[in-house]
Amino acid sequence: MDMTVLEFLAAPFVASLILTGIHAYLGVHVVERGVIFVDLSLAQIAALGATIAILLPVSGGDPHAPVVYWISLGFTFIGAAIFSMLRVKRSRIPQEAIIGICYAIASAASILAMSKATSESEHLKDMLVGNILAVSWHEVIKTAVLYGAIGLFHYRFRKPFLAISLSHHDPESTGLNYRLWDFLFYASFGFVVTSSVAIAGVLLVFCYLIVPSVAAMLYAEHIGKRLAIGWTMGTVVSALGVWLSLQLDLPTGATIVCTFGVVLALMAAVRPLVMRKA
Repeated sequence: MDMTVLEFLAAPFVASLILTGIHAYLGVHVVERGVIFVDLSLAQIAALGATIAILLPVSGGDPHAPVVYWISLGFTFIGAAIFSMLRVKRSRIPQEAIIGICYAIASAASILAMSKATSESEHLKDMLVGNILAVSWHEVIKTAVLYGAIGLFHYRFRKPFLAISLSHHDPESTGLNYRLWDFLFYASFGFVVTSSVAIAGVLLVFCYLIVPSVAAMLYAEHIGKRLAIGWTMGTVVSALGVWLSLQLDLPTGATIVCTFGVVLALMAAVRPLVMRKA
């Protein structure tokens, strides 16, 4: 592998590491809260917002215009408000059902919107499916700064976020205003998802969020150990997926998704042996 190829892959690989860092952490909260598909739903809502923004004259049909990002972010805030306000302790309707309905509606609405933007269909496809190989160093740095700020926000308020995530069946027992903290969680999550979808697409973002956390739960009970395992897995899978996509001439995003699946299956298969020795 010559230096030209390494330079070409450097930005996508660093971007995948940044995605691993923030999504593996958020995934711990998502899995604990039992809202597994919230990432897919918010990502699809963000994609819907971006699709509608491209149709508006103010964007000039440019999917990379700043107004597209802000409208997309506004849609995710609406989704965050819906998810936080509809959580009721003894609700007859599970929160996951609301999340799934929002995903289905946002997906259908995106298809309808895309049918009116045939000239921008290729750009919209890249936005929805993702093309991590096309990421630039400017996008990497901008994303790193944003995710760093989100990470500091979550570190500063880690106690209420963790308390509500670990007591998701009875959030009132924490004594916190759980609706407010839920909104802050989903809103900050929306910042991450809006940027991540533009870089990596809906499916890859979902894998970065859920798979490392699920794999970590196979081997650890404590949050700290789960994060360590999730970050390690995400780093290894990112490197392996990028390398395989290059060697086999395959789409990078889809290759990383499938690599996540294979590695998770292997980790689950060897778990009995590892835990027996422990």
